[in-house]
Amino acid sequence: MPSQWLELSTEAPGEYAEPLTHLFARYGEGGVVVEEAGGYNPDEGETPPTDAPVIVRAYLPIDATTDDRRARIDMGLRLISYLHPIPPLKERVLKDREWELQEFEPVRVGERLVIAPEGSTWDDTPDDIVIKLDPGLAFGTGHHPTTRMCMLYLENTVLQGCKVLDLGCGSGILTLTAFKLGAGSVAGLDIEADAIKSSNENLGKNGLAGKANFRQGSLPNPIAPDGTFDIAVANISANVLIALAPLILASLAPGGVFVGSGLLAERKDEVEAAVNEAGAEFTDLTISGDWAAFTAVVHN
Repeated sequence: MPSQWLELSTEAPGEYAEPLTHLFARYGEGGVVVEEAGGYNPDEGETPPTDAPVIVRAYLPIDATTDDRRARIDMGLRLISYLHPIPPLKERVLKDREWELQEFEPVRVGERLVIAPEGSTWDDTPDDIVIKLDPGLAFGTGHHPTTRMCMLYLENTVLQGCKVLDLGCGSGILTLTAFKLGAGSVAGLDIEADAIKSSNENLGKNGLAGKANFRQGSLPNPIAPDGTFDIAVANISANVLIALAPLILASLAPGGVFVGSGLLAERKDEVEAAVNEAGAEFTDLTISGDWAAFTAVVHN
C-alpha cells in the first residue's frame, strides 16, 4: 500500500457534486468526500441555498499511476467547466490514508431523512431515518437538487408495504429511501452495470442486502409488469421522461403516483404534456434552482 497519497479538491455548486463525484471515483482510490457549505443552521430549520457550493475531494496513490490519473481527472474537469466554471484542482500530500480519520458531515433531507457517509457522526433523534451512503461509481449522493426533491416527494408519498419502481436507480439512494420509509418491495432498473453494482452494495451497507430486485436495462422489462406499482420514481432526464412516460404510467396500479425529476425547469411544460397524453395529471411541481421535479397520478 502506498505510504503517501495525493488529495485533489475543487469547489463547485451543489448540483455539480454528482458528476464530479463520478469523475473522481473513476480515477481515484479510497472513496470521494463531498463537504457541504456552512453558514446555515439546520436546528432552526434552515437549509443550504440551492446554489450553495460544495467541496469535492479525491485521493490518488502516489505511484507510477499518479500522473495519468490526475491528467484524466483534470481533463474531465475541463469538460464539466464548459457547463459551469470550476476552479482548478488544489493539491496536498497526505500520509497513510490519513483522510480516513476525518469526520464527515451527514446530509439532512426534509424532516426525517439523513444521509450519513462512512466516518460521519450523527446524534440522531428517534424520528430520524438514517441512510448509510458513500459516494461511489454511480450518481446519487443526495447533494443534487433533483435527488433531494425526489426524496422529499417519497417522504410524503411512501406508505407502509407499498410497491415501488426505481427507474434509473444510480447509487440506489431512492430505493434505500423507499425501504427506510416503509416500502414493502422495490424493483430497480438502470442501463449502467456500475449502477446495479453500486445499488446492491449500498443496500448491503444498510442491512437490506438482496431485498430489492435490481436489473440492468430499461422499460419494458419483466421485473416491471403493467399495473404493478404504487409508486414509480424516475430521476433521469427530460428526454427519457418524455419517451418513457407511457411505459412508466403503464407500470402503475390505478391511482399510482409517478415521481419524476432530472429535468431542467425550462422543459417542465414538455414533460407535463407527455405525462398528460400518457394518461396522468400533475399533482405537484417543485422547482429548485434550474431543476424541476413533479408528482403525477394515473387516471382511474
